[in-house]
Amino acid sequence: MKQIILNEWRMLLRVRVLAYLTLFFIVGLALVTYLGIVQNNQQLEQQQVAKEHIRKQWENLDAMNPHSAAHYGSYAFKPTTALSSIDEGINTITGNVLRLEGHVQNEIVYSEASQSLSVSKFGKLKPSLLLQYVIPLFLIFLAFASVSSEKETGRLKLLVFQGTSLSKLIFAKALSVWFYGLLLLIVSVGIQVFLNVKGTDADGLTRTALLLLAYALYYYIVALLATWFSARLKSNAASLSTMLAVWILWTIFLPKIWGNTTDKLHPLPSRQEFKIAMQEDRSKGLDGHNPSDKRSEAFKQKILAKYKVNKVEDLPINYDGLRMQADEEYGDDVWDKHFGNSYDILQKQKQVYQLSGIFNPFASLQSVSMGFSGSDMYHHLDFLRQAENYRRDLIRTLNEKQAYGGSKTGERWKEGNDFFKSVKDFKYSTPTVRRASTHYGTDVLLLALWALATTLLVWLTAKKIKLI
Repeated sequence: MKQIILNEWRMLLRVRVLAYLTLFFIVGLALVTYLGIVQNNQQLEQQQVAKEHIRKQWENLDAMNPHSAAHYGSYAFKPTTALSSIDEGINTITGNVLRLEGHVQNEIVYSEASQSLSVSKFGKLKPSLLLQYVIPLFLIFLAFASVSSEKETGRLKLLVFQGTSLSKLIFAKALSVWFYGLLLLIVSVGIQVFLNVKGTDADGLTRTALLLLAYALYYYIVALLATWFSARLKSNAASLSTMLAVWILWTIFLPKIWGNTTDKLHPLPSRQEFKIAMQEDRSKGLDGHNPSDKRSEAFKQKILAKYKVNKVEDLPINYDGLRMQADEEYGDDVWDKHFGNSYDILQKQKQVYQLSGIFNPFASLQSVSMGFSGSDMYHHLDFLRQAENYRRDLIRTLNEKQAYGGSKTGERWKEGNDFFKSVKDFKYSTPTVRRASTHYGTDVLLLALWALATTLLVWLTAKKIKLI
């Protein structure tokens, strides 16, 4: 088996066109990976500059009412991980800047796609495009004639008569093609690790290793299945057309069909429906800026009874701050209800879509690739949750300062600059790979099962394959 693999590689190296094409592809792959890293680093630098500018503005606020500062607000910038340069996932369409202010939860804005020329919205040349689409095609074109050509020349029968089992022959030829795919994969990921060595920690290395494992499994499946078709079918044309049909089915048709099915099973509300439902529920709560509102009046009577006074002017604290915070907390409940429901639907959609990996390993590969690169929906929603939690802490801190900071209701009171400097800035903590990996266990398992199934397919059916 080892000798067959070595012979296959010798034959591949003798083909000058393939050698030149491989060299060209490696250079292109290296260039695309490098440019992706450069763009990623530039985005991080720009975010850092903007973040420092926003923080400087906050710390230099003139003396003002704390609730006015809540309307002034701040910003949260969604960072990119080091591996996002390999697979951007949904980052190009979700946006990366979120305004944080009182009374409202804003939508994340400034997606890369929204600022691009229309011609570029079809997708950029990224390592993920090459790793997921182009390299598997290379493997198919290398493997489709690996056994069928031996049939046509009569050499296959000779090899079998000399004592080489057909199953070992198929595995050896498939592995020789698979090693070629691993070479291209390692070049791409190796450049990624080398150029980001300073920004790569243990968690990043673990993510990189898991990415390598996922792509290696997928390449093994493609190489072995293409080689099996080459042995099973009578001609090169039949094996090539069959494997290309499988590749097209995996990468184009099944993702669309199953994606539409998932949307039908667990539909998300439209943006208009979502906004109307949010506004309707929000209108039922306490209005922090409308003291004459009935709900505000009920809240006021509750506070007066708590402090045993008859007028808000007699309260030892600032009633306005309490009313503003009560309004915030009701808005938080509304947000939790509607956004929480949307998060639940998205989670159900993901779980249903993951099941498509049973008959489409490409779906599992894409899920794992985005997941371990930190560019999928799970990481995006995690950022939104952390940003919202910070917004709530920020607004609560400002409202409580107004309520308990020493002022009385109705006073034109302003807080000094030192207080605003003491308010902590937003810092996003990317989920660890251990925490994130629980969401991708199904995908990795299905890839492993596909690798095992293709292995068993070759092992169990090799004896039934005709030698002519």
